[in-house]
Amino acid sequence: MRKEYDALIIGGGPAGLAAAIRLAEKGYDPLIIEARDRLGGIPLQCIHPGFGLHYFHEDLTGPEFIYRFINRVEQLGISYITNAYVEKIINESIVSKKVSTISPHGNIVFEGKALIYAAGARERHRYEIGIPGPNIAGIYTAGEAQTMMDMYGIMPGKKVLIIGSGDVGLIMARRLVLEGAEVVGVVEILRYPSGLVRNIVQCLKDFSIPLMLQHMVTDIKAKNGRVSGAIISKVDETLKPIPGTEREIECDTIIIAAGLRPKVKLLKEIGVDIDPKTYGPVVNDYLETMNVPGIFVAGNALLINDYVDYAVEQGEWAAESTALHIEYKGLPTKQWRRAVAGENIRLIVPQYVGGEKNTILYIRVTEPLENVQLMFPEIGKSIPVVHALPSIMLRIRLRREEISKTTNKIIVEAKPYGQY
Repeated sequence: MRKEYDALIIGGGPAGLAAAIRLAEKGYDPLIIEARDRLGGIPLQCIHPGFGLHYFHEDLTGPEFIYRFINRVEQLGISYITNAYVEKIINESIVSKKVSTISPHGNIVFEGKALIYAAGARERHRYEIGIPGPNIAGIYTAGEAQTMMDMYGIMPGKKVLIIGSGDVGLIMARRLVLEGAEVVGVVEILRYPSGLVRNIVQCLKDFSIPLMLQHMVTDIKAKNGRVSGAIISKVDETLKPIPGTEREIECDTIIIAAGLRPKVKLLKEIGVDIDPKTYGPVVNDYLETMNVPGIFVAGNALLINDYVDYAVEQGEWAAESTALHIEYKGLPTKQWRRAVAGENIRLIVPQYVGGEKNTILYIRVTEPLENVQLMFPEIGKSIPVVHALPSIMLRIRLRREEISKTTNKIIVEAKPYGQY
């Protein structure tokens, strides 16, 4: 197997495949490095519809969506290796990146002129969200339960409580009911759900599944080594349980849908700066890591996306940037403007913009807001937003002419009408 390529791509999910396809179509020779036994990533286990609405303007299941990319990879003859665990990234220079892998082929070090990191995200587990109780059978993350059902046809339980209102958990609530299980409820510690509105409606309301906002699980009960119930309590404004509000819910299975975190361990090991708000890398508007040039990040490794279509968009974006990097032996931008999260804004990606080209900002607000203006005071831009929710990422396009109006920063604020 060859060891030298134009670009190395870690991750064979939507973002990685999209990046590889775009590079190949531009005449470059990428290598996809995938840890699983096949290309495709998470969409392979998502047999529900809702994929491709933005990218293909069609309503597809996860496998239908991702196989369009897999088939294109095969048509273009793009090189890939599966069952390949990435041991480490070696940052040789701006134009030389090495990736050490362990696979059935042995320990192979691949080299490229650039690296696209599309390793995806991991699920948060029970101990990250402070759920006590014994280590017993019947507790799964939403992704584990989804894999059991959609890949292997195994029911995780009969009477299920879901902790967290993330999208995967909401979708699993519907799947469980359709397969004959009873979903006794969805427990969410915040005062608003974490998933998309369409999933709240289609997965919970349409199936009469209770959503318990401002509640948390304070203990898990067991019988004969398996879950037998859970103690839930209401929480106050500081998210602490309120004494006297405890009640027990009978269940034999608990599914944790407490959100995702970008998988960035390999990036941290080579010194890439991590944004504490996104848990992903700090990047510029080429999706290049700011302090380690020549590494581009896309998909859920960059930030947690609402739609797979956004991950594909970022993969293609990273590929275009990689092509420029290879051609010019580095990117041309000399001046960066910091994107600053102002009033009511939780996060912004990319964190730096250059002004040489049009760009896209992904933005999340801190809390549900009604009838606000998204303000960019440095560049004199404002956008009305009727409903702004933390669970719905705002995707805002900025023109290069707008970016060039400022030289050092772009503050983004969300203000109610009449307060600006």
